Amino acid sequence: MPKKPKTNQEVAVFRKRVCDVATRLFIEHGPENVTMRQIAAELGVSAMTPYRYFRDKDEILAAVRAAAYNKFASSLSRAVNRAPDVRAKARAVGDAYVRFAKRYPAAYQMMFDFSMQDEERYPELVKANARAHDTMIGYVQLMIDAGLLQGDADLIGYMFWATMHGIVVLEMAGRLDREIDADTLREKCMRTLYAGMLASPPSLEPGPPAHEDQT
Repeated sequence: MPKKPKTNQEVAVFRKRVCDVATRLFIEHGPENVTMRQIAAELGVSAMTPYRYFRDKDEILAAVRAAAYNKFASSLSRAVNRAPDVRAKARAVGDAYVRFAKRYPAAYQMMFDFSMQDEERYPELVKANARAHDTMIGYVQLMIDAGLLQGDADLIGYMFWATMHGIVVLEMAGRLDREIDADTLREKCMRTLYAGMLASPPSLEPGPPAHEDQT
């Protein structure tokens, strides 16, 4: 008697299991050192089972990275939407960025520690990557539209993004001296960037505690 086909929900659940296991293996060993057979062994299934859900390891890696980008974008978007005004949105993005990196270090690593050739072969990854980019740039455009900044939104957004990423990586790697905490470094860097653009910085005083991300 043939097996009953799996429901869409069952397929989604197993795909998530594959991605969760693959994420851990990718981080521990690097994607290039992980095989489909290893993933299957960790799942306790036959070597061919993962191929019923993904074409190959690269497709799994693309799915994992797309999920990370989408989680990141959702976290930042919620923070922006909750902020009461344009200045507050800039602070909210920074807070949400740091909070995401600390709460989801594996997702953060999948976004930034690994890259893929021919990413355009994976539409969901391309879409998720673009969404993350738009989230990091969108609030900058709002500030430009409000007359708080002048310049190219993409360039300014990448300046802020590079600064935030550098601070997060230094903190996560334990590379900051005791005299320099991440929050102080972030504030000083942002104030310097805004001053360089001859703009008034958003309020960098800590706001009310943010609600936990519902992801």
